[in-house]
Amino acid sequence: MPRLTVLCVILLQCCASLAPAAEPAPWQGGSVGLGHGPLRVSDSKRFLVHADGTPFFYLGDTAWELFNRLDREEAQKYLENRRQKGFTVIQAVALAELDGLNVPNAYGHRPLIDSDPTRPAVVDGPRNDYWDHVDFIVDLAESKGMFIGMLPTWGDKWNKKWGKGPEIFTPANAKTYGQWLGRRYKDKPIIWILGGDRPIENDKHRQIIRAMAQGLREGDGGRHLITFHPMGGNSSSRWLHDEQWLDFNMLQSGHRARDLANYDMVAADYALQPTKPCMDAEPRYDDHSVRGAKQKDQWFDDYDCRQAAYWNLLAGGHGHTYGCHPIWMMRHKRLPKMPWPQPVRHYWDEVLDLDGAWQMLVARRLMQNRPMLERVPDQSLIASGAGKGADHVQAARGKGYAFVYVPTGRAVKVNLGKISGARVKAWWYDTRSGVAKAIGEFANTGVREFTPPGQPARGNDWVLVLDDAGAGFPAPGATGNQ
Repeated sequence: MPRLTVLCVILLQCCASLAPAAEPAPWQGGSVGLGHGPLRVSDSKRFLVHADGTPFFYLGDTAWELFNRLDREEAQKYLENRRQKGFTVIQAVALAELDGLNVPNAYGHRPLIDSDPTRPAVVDGPRNDYWDHVDFIVDLAESKGMFIGMLPTWGDKWNKKWGKGPEIFTPANAKTYGQWLGRRYKDKPIIWILGGDRPIENDKHRQIIRAMAQGLREGDGGRHLITFHPMGGNSSSRWLHDEQWLDFNMLQSGHRARDLANYDMVAADYALQPTKPCMDAEPRYDDHSVRGAKQKDQWFDDYDCRQAAYWNLLAGGHGHTYGCHPIWMMRHKRLPKMPWPQPVRHYWDEVLDLDGAWQMLVARRLMQNRPMLERVPDQSLIASGAGKGADHVQAARGKGYAFVYVPTGRAVKVNLGKISGARVKAWWYDTRSGVAKAIGEFANTGVREFTPPGQPARGNDWVLVLDDAGAGFPAPGATGNQ
């Protein structure tokens, strides 16, 4: 072969190895099989399942202002985009953060009469009021096989630098409002999320939250799960873990810095008694400025999203929520610019297809590719190379398999013999594309070192998958939609 041809071949091979990973194949059909019934907590108290026991993977997207700021055509565009990416829960607020009591929705409607939560502004006929628009979006999400994680209201507190939550609730009217909401959406795929990014500062706050939960339970007959969304750096467990109405814990690791150790927060909730499912429901937002960064022009990206997701899931999270800064607020060209303490550089419809959103589908396919309900965190899998900070390696195992997340491409030594089988089949799972690379088969004993493809670097993250070679599992991620 001529020297020039050989050089061209080598160059093409090098370019191919440096090319970005291919976009994952879109999810086909409804994101969730809603025919399996409403959701409940699993018998192990670690996961969510449908009424018939079918596992449910909570993959949330943060769309707080969805009801208030998008019209019907825009909501269709957004929800179809999220269906294709395999999201199963859309987190949105009924009484929105950005002055949702006074700023009308896309059709000029407000949610309440005289800001009274006991008097929802309902007009006879379809498409005539604010709640008709909420109904439309809830129904549209249902048609696409997605749950709405509905916040009845944003936090009941005013902060001039940080949104405007409706400070209108008492225990009495919170219960009445909860009853009304519960009745209206009793037969819809809903998860109730109380709180709205605020702390519980006193007993009155606790009474309001408790009364709203009671109202929701009475209104929907206990059909839907209820949780609580806290402020950054906190978990619902801080105030509410022992509340009987709290079905699972949510934490918000937040947007303070890169490499936030959300795995420690998840592990703390995982260890609590009584046992309840837990998850990171607001990690670093994609396309959000990095607070406290030495350089001003730094933004969280797809790697930050992947790192937070795998750390959370392998530390014990039953599910995970993705978020994108322009999307949670539905920053819109037709609406006036809002004052916000952190810069926003895009509009909502410009960032629907960021790599970070696609890669949540890659994570979902891996989690559902092995027996999900048996997954438990297990750092004893790591013999050495666990790392600290950005290099932290997180491990979990299940029935006949183990996952080891390696965030920066460094070699890790693994204790074999932690899963069943005489022999182990090993894979590297690409967190960007969902492609699995076979490593080989080994005796399931002793300590073995595994080195990820590529060079150690931020962003070169992989999941080491170890399978009982006799279990007959497919390649990681190979089962597609189901």
